[in-house]
Amino acid sequence: MASSSGTKPSPPVRRMSKAHGMMFDLPSNMGDSAADIDLVPSSLPSIALILRVANEIQDDNPRVAHLCRVHAFKEVNRMDPTSSGRGVRQLKTYLSNKVEEEKDEIKRRLARTDEREIQLYYQIFFEKNIKEGQDTKQPEEMAKFYQIAMVLREVLKNVVPSSQVDHKTKKYVEELESRKEQYEHYNILPLYAVGIKPAIMKLPEINVAFRAICNVENLPMPLAHLISDVKLYVNDMFDWLLSLYGFQKGNIANQREHLILLLANIDVRDRNLENYYQLDSSHIQDLSDGIFKNYESWCDYMHRGPNNKRYPPGYAVQQIQLIYIALYLLIWGEASNIRFMPECICYIFHNMASDVYETLSRKVHPVSETNQTTAPDQEYFLRTVITPIYKVLLEEAKKNKGGRVSHSRWSNYDDLNEFFWSENCFTLRWVREGTKYYFQHLDEIPVPNEIANPRSIQGRKHKTNFVEGRTFLHLYRSFHRMWIFLIMAFQAMVIIAWRRSGSVYTVFDEGFLRRLLSIFITSAVLNLFEAVLDVALTFNAWRSFQFSQILRYLMKLIMGAIWVVILPIGFSISEKNPTGIIKFLKHWTGNMQNQLLYHYLVVLYLVPDLLATILFALPLLRKKLELSNWRIVTLPKLYVGRGMHEDFFSLLKYTMFWIMLLVIKLTFSYFVEIFPLVRPTKEIFGMHAESYMLYKIVPNVAHNIGAIMAIWAPIILVYFMDAQIWYAIFSTLFGGVLGAFRHVGEIRTLGMLRSRFEDVPPAFREYFLPSAHHDSVTKLSDKSIKQKDMSIFSQMWNEFIHSIREEDLISNTDQDLLLVPCSSSDDSVIQWPLFLLASKIPAALNIAKYFKGKEDAKLIKLIENDFYMHSAVVECYKTIKCLMDDLLADEDDKKIVWKIYDEVSNSIRERKFLKEFKMSGMPLLSVKLEKWLKILTSDYGDDEIYKAPQITKALQSIMDTITHDVMINGQKALQGDSVYRNSKGQSFENINIQDIQHKSWKDKAMNSVSRLYFLLTFKESAADVPRNSEARRRITFFANSLFMNMPTAPKVGDMRSFSVLTPYYSELVRYTDGELNRENEDGISTLFYLQKIYPDEWTNFRERMHKKESKEDICDWATYRGQTLFRSVRGMMYYRKAIELQCALEFSNQNASSEEDSVRVQALPDLKFTYVVSCQIYGALKHSDNSEDQSCQRSILNLMLMHPSLRVAYIDEREETVDGKSEKSYYSVLVKGGDKFDGYEREIYRIKLPGPPTKIGEGKPENQNHALIFTRGEALQTIDMNQDNYFEEAFKMRNVLEEFKPRPWRRKPTILGLREHIFTGSVSSLAWFMSNQETSFVTIGQRFLASPLRVRFHYGHPDIFDRIFHITRGGISKASKTINLSEDIFAGFNSTLRGGYITHHDYIQVGKGRDVGMNQISSFEAKVANGNGEQTLSRDVYRLGCRFDFFRMLSFYFTTVGFYFNSMVTVLTVYLFLYGRLYLVMSGMEKDILENSIMNQNKSLEAALVPQSLFQMGLLLVLPMLMEISLEKGFRTALADFIIMQLQLASVFFTFQLGTKAHYFGRTILHGGSKYRATGRGFVVFHAKFAENYRLYSRSHFVKGFELAILLLIYEVYGVSYRSSSLYLFITCSIWFLVGSWLFAPFVFNPSGFDWQKTVDDWTDWKHWMGFRGGIGIQPEKSWESWWEREHEHLKYTNIRGMVLEIILALRFFVYQYGIVYHLNIAHHSRSWQVYGLSWGFIGAVFLLSKIISVCRQKLGKKLQLVYRMLKAFIFLACLGIIIILFKADDLTISDLFAASLAFLPTGWGLLCIGQACRPLSKGLMWWNSMKEMSRAYDYIMALLLFMPIAVLSWLPFVSEFQTRILFNQAFSRGLQISIILAGGKDKASPK
Repeated sequence: MASSSGTKPSPPVRRMSKAHGMMFDLPSNMGDSAADIDLVPSSLPSIALILRVANEIQDDNPRVAHLCRVHAFKEVNRMDPTSSGRGVRQLKTYLSNKVEEEKDEIKRRLARTDEREIQLYYQIFFEKNIKEGQDTKQPEEMAKFYQIAMVLREVLKNVVPSSQVDHKTKKYVEELESRKEQYEHYNILPLYAVGIKPAIMKLPEINVAFRAICNVENLPMPLAHLISDVKLYVNDMFDWLLSLYGFQKGNIANQREHLILLLANIDVRDRNLENYYQLDSSHIQDLSDGIFKNYESWCDYMHRGPNNKRYPPGYAVQQIQLIYIALYLLIWGEASNIRFMPECICYIFHNMASDVYETLSRKVHPVSETNQTTAPDQEYFLRTVITPIYKVLLEEAKKNKGGRVSHSRWSNYDDLNEFFWSENCFTLRWVREGTKYYFQHLDEIPVPNEIANPRSIQGRKHKTNFVEGRTFLHLYRSFHRMWIFLIMAFQAMVIIAWRRSGSVYTVFDEGFLRRLLSIFITSAVLNLFEAVLDVALTFNAWRSFQFSQILRYLMKLIMGAIWVVILPIGFSISEKNPTGIIKFLKHWTGNMQNQLLYHYLVVLYLVPDLLATILFALPLLRKKLELSNWRIVTLPKLYVGRGMHEDFFSLLKYTMFWIMLLVIKLTFSYFVEIFPLVRPTKEIFGMHAESYMLYKIVPNVAHNIGAIMAIWAPIILVYFMDAQIWYAIFSTLFGGVLGAFRHVGEIRTLGMLRSRFEDVPPAFREYFLPSAHHDSVTKLSDKSIKQKDMSIFSQMWNEFIHSIREEDLISNTDQDLLLVPCSSSDDSVIQWPLFLLASKIPAALNIAKYFKGKEDAKLIKLIENDFYMHSAVVECYKTIKCLMDDLLADEDDKKIVWKIYDEVSNSIRERKFLKEFKMSGMPLLSVKLEKWLKILTSDYGDDEIYKAPQITKALQSIMDTITHDVMINGQKALQGDSVYRNSKGQSFENINIQDIQHKSWKDKAMNSVSRLYFLLTFKESAADVPRNSEARRRITFFANSLFMNMPTAPKVGDMRSFSVLTPYYSELVRYTDGELNRENEDGISTLFYLQKIYPDEWTNFRERMHKKESKEDICDWATYRGQTLFRSVRGMMYYRKAIELQCALEFSNQNASSEEDSVRVQALPDLKFTYVVSCQIYGALKHSDNSEDQSCQRSILNLMLMHPSLRVAYIDEREETVDGKSEKSYYSVLVKGGDKFDGYEREIYRIKLPGPPTKIGEGKPENQNHALIFTRGEALQTIDMNQDNYFEEAFKMRNVLEEFKPRPWRRKPTILGLREHIFTGSVSSLAWFMSNQETSFVTIGQRFLASPLRVRFHYGHPDIFDRIFHITRGGISKASKTINLSEDIFAGFNSTLRGGYITHHDYIQVGKGRDVGMNQISSFEAKVANGNGEQTLSRDVYRLGCRFDFFRMLSFYFTTVGFYFNSMVTVLTVYLFLYGRLYLVMSGMEKDILENSIMNQNKSLEAALVPQSLFQMGLLLVLPMLMEISLEKGFRTALADFIIMQLQLASVFFTFQLGTKAHYFGRTILHGGSKYRATGRGFVVFHAKFAENYRLYSRSHFVKGFELAILLLIYEVYGVSYRSSSLYLFITCSIWFLVGSWLFAPFVFNPSGFDWQKTVDDWTDWKHWMGFRGGIGIQPEKSWESWWEREHEHLKYTNIRGMVLEIILALRFFVYQYGIVYHLNIAHHSRSWQVYGLSWGFIGAVFLLSKIISVCRQKLGKKLQLVYRMLKAFIFLACLGIIIILFKADDLTISDLFAASLAFLPTGWGLLCIGQACRPLSKGLMWWNSMKEMSRAYDYIMALLLFMPIAVLSWLPFVSEFQTRILFNQAFSRGLQISIILAGGKDKASPK
């Protein structure tokens, strides 16, 4: 984006400016001025401007500043005379006091009266700043001066009577007023601004585009005047449309710039700039096609002609195209929330484009003198078109009640938008009455269809096309083909296994084959079920259906019912000896017999599937049919989800993948899960249970059906979920192979980089050098090419190294070793970075010294075997010669040196080097050279004369060593030289001391001297350079990416323009000194923690600051290590720096002094890149009294001042007086940083909104949407607040944007997926687990989703959108409340449904932070699980599931909602297994089975449950991690990481998170209640209190953990053990592992979780929390009662279906009592129902006693305390007596008491669950308070059971140390001293 700078372009520089990273100190005089402006309420924005001007001119003329304040005071009184507005009274008081103070103190300077004073000052100000500034000032400064002048004009009017205003002042006022629009703040293009034009306005493409939109020739012009008597100026097409429709001026200015930039960027591509005078019509057509593609598709679908194709006669086609584009952009720019409804915008445009056509055809403007009417005002379009639709949206959103109301009871964005998919939308007729226009019935959308009864639903809008009901049946309806296939396959395998022991030859048996074909009867039943669901789940939307749609649903239902009847009848006719229900059907059909009839019926039944298979094999034909818009094809009448089929090759790839996976899955299921259970099932089926130990609730049930269900139920669940496991395995393997083919991890260590660094510069040139330069390079010689490559590469590489030095990842020494010299003193020498050449010269000297051979070739070969050693030798050899040439002033001395070099060259050429030179003397020569170089690098201050003799002596010593110790005949060889013979006195006395003292020599030669000195003296290996792991990773990844499949970069001028958008709400912007040094309960500050976490970076920072760092510097350093807005903005601004460097590189070979090139270097970064931060609350922060808010606002302002091209968009809320009433108005505002010396932002655009935008949808997408209109370019990257970017990755943006370039062999992508690097992985073990998990997903996971599966979507940031595609199709996210909680993925759904294509690219990455604490991570997982639950109910998932082909649908299911559903199924499998075992044990069936020696079923069942156990323990989540780490770091590293992760209890963590996913996914579908959960992004090393953990995990994990523990205990106690089975041990141990993980993981991963003192404090805090009474306003963190109410709030708003399901689920708790009471000794083995009845009587007695005690406590507890105590004692003694009697008289035992507790505790909990589900009934029966107290007792018991082991472990001191080691092992390995942190042993000394 453009900065406000307009100074003369400076030549390109390679180094990044440090100014971009420095903080500006706001002016010291801002204190009072800020106080002035902060007092101004939002309802009086004009007053703030007056006061700001007063402060601006205070020093220049205090008297005029005083008059401004007087004027402000009068204006406040005029605007709000009663002071009714918020904050107005305080402002009046302040201004009154201020004016009185200044009244007599401030004297006049220019005249004797105020009237004359202000006129003279106004004239002086105008002449000095306005008149003279037009040619000397920048447009931004002129805009500022204009604002001051306009305020002075108003003050002048107030002070000076009109009759006393002199002629000169009047003239200046009129001149200023006439040029008002030329003095406004601009964004990128100062189109009409006065002042020095910035470079971007000199670009030919900008000027050509500007002229094109200014072409208003032949257009009918408005001739009337506005109400305010200001003429309508029509300068361009946008002004013309403004006069026609009344758009806002802010919108006009915004979209004018938007279109000019789009046209300039698109049209300049591949154009010759020398003859560039007009736009290319083909480029305008391309832009028009892109913008109107969705509109034209909608018109085609609606069978209407597109109006953008209608060109009225008499006008140029290009002109009309631009008018239509401008009209669409203006509608979109002002549409606010309606931007989420793309077809609604299409409808609006359709009618307005038609109106434009009619106006142009008539050639008469509606605003004309003949009509004598006024033009529409600037808010007319907003008021008449947008606001009515917005009000409908707002009313519907209110019905949502914060997500608590069912989706079926209100209409969301999709419902209202899909109304415009039906022809009913044309009932909203467009009406034009002169200059006025409107749509009829806008406030009634969606209008019901012609067959609906308007009174059918009282005052409620109907749903459109789909109803998001809360039921798991959506999973079946959306993916019914998969469920039908799996069920049919299961039935077929059971039939095969049941007959003839599963032999394969049974397939050829006719009867068996007929039996196998019965699966199609099942298919018919399942299809009928799906048809029933279609009708039932869409019934609330039938009012929106066309008759044909309803008919289709009914026909589908009828045909399904017919097949369900016909197929069984046909089957019965074909059976000879039917049984069961077939026998009944046979009796019904009589004696009909036709064995082939059923086969014919099956063939007929399969005809539609055969047709579908043919179309599946011909995807292009199917796509064409679906997009044809034939009536018969478009049923159901849906606009999206058509033509989503991939090309044949892509289809073949994912089809083969799934066929292979399904074959293996079904084979495994058959031989491991199904076949082994068939024989035991037959045996059990025929068994007679002799000793059934329970009362038979349903008597005479034959065949032991309960036992069979107990055995098969978990197996069936495993069968349905194990495809997820196979997918994990196969995707890992194939994703790894795909990564290898993409060259991922080819350079993963510095050693690998060294071995290939020679190839890096050519690869850099290949990818980053535009083709024109590439052609010129190829004409050079090979050596010149290498030199050129290195020269170009060094500039980028060095900038990269400087950037990581500025980020403190490397030290100064590391930087020196990594830098590549930009130029060589000898063009024939290629200089490599020192880290490659370190220790090479000493090694070469050793080789030479100890070389015993006689042949030169062998020695040379030894040296050349190491490429970099050879390079170092050559460089040293030639650098020494160059240095001596520069130093020696005497030509004779130089000739001696040349003679020696000639001798060396000749001996090498003649292969007699070893004969003429002694290698043993080389080390001595090296020592002499070192001394010489040391003298050259020494600093003698001003006494440089002393240096010359030292140099002479050193050179003489070197020469002596060469001639005597190195050269065999040195003296003789030199004596033969005439120069040497004729030299008298000492040689080398004449030194160029003047050159040495010259700065240019120091800058140039001293680099060579230092480098040479390093090469000679550095004897250590540089293998560990750089030492910082993050720096290593970035360097190796960048180098590796140069060898990956990356598009070649175009020229900078030809690259696609793009924007970056970051939504910000209230996250951390920048650390303050107070926040950094604030200590926690352990005495640990954030700064101290960061110093220990990043010790090397802290050391590097202090080195960079020369150990003189200020507090601001420290705050910046800490800020760039957190997940802050500062870090994100710095990272994204690297894009601009990269483009600046690319411009410098591109124009370096051209005539750099040419003005055109200089202009382009300055302007192209503004043309190509825009960065907008959408900070919706920035306006509220500005007016807040809170110090933290003010600090946040100042930090954001400072960001704008630091980065002039940064833009901030916010929602401004103002109170405005309309018809005497105060109303709130809302605006989208764009601001930029102003002059850094005045400390204010500059407002660029202000666009009024129809209402508060964030009250309709989810906050984040609404925040993005309001700022989307301020972005620019053809691409848009979405970046979150927790992301970072790197300079070297930003450099690849040109390349990745080329992926949008259409190619003949593939579709144009609409979303480019990028990989992420998780930079928070080093904080703790949990952070490391999350980092690995997230990294595997964003790399190997998304890589495989994109190709070959073709189901990658948008999973958040940092994907790059095709901006034109998405702004015309609903934006970059979806925002409907609750249902679009995971807003990002819906953008991917929407893109795919609308024909988009999403890819993934591994060669570029963006940094990302993740949650690092246990509670943060759990909140994040809960949020994602909530989002997936909502996705399951959404229309997008349903349409994708139904419209994808079968195999792509499988990919979609298992990678989205299926993963979460299968996580829940995994947990359900454990439940079913244990409850099934409980039934077998308690009924005695298990004993009977074992006595019949049928052990196979046990082993079979356990073998089948092994996959579930692997999934449960998270081991399958580790597979992708292992594969990706193996690819990128090597297999040994991956294996070591895996072992370390297991030692750090990664399986415990993943098992715990499995419970989180299952709980929140299931609860969301059943009851709703999903919401955005702020997880926080700070560094978590603080201790979470026990009460906090209990609140978070009580219902999601602890209750379930205790339930499973009780099940296992009962099974262990009552079951017959078979300990010999290792599989049994594995299964039960894995379930115990799950129980332990769910109960204790939050405490194991809680820092200081086993510290004794903290455990004691936690106990005290927990008791206080449990005992504190709740009530209105009491937060859940303070009181157990408040938490309990909130925890079960979802049951308060659930529907009947959810309530019934909750009750059914609660009935499982009664099973314990039913089973255990018959096993008590007191029951005497009775099987009578009375035993069970008496147990309920006991429960009733307990409840009655508790109620009596509760009532007595209320009645007697205060006044009759003694009576109350006696009553309790009596009840206690009575109960004790009854127990003693039962012990004596009825054989009650101690074991009975323990067993009874296991029986009755679950029963009580079940009653509680039912009571909570039936909340109204419980309250009506006055049970609610009793239930609350009962629940409190349960929470006490559970907490005590959890707390006891924690307390015991805390008492053991070594446990705490062990836990710290587990949590922070990664930190220990890097010496981070976490133990010191957690112990609070902080060194209180200053960090300095």
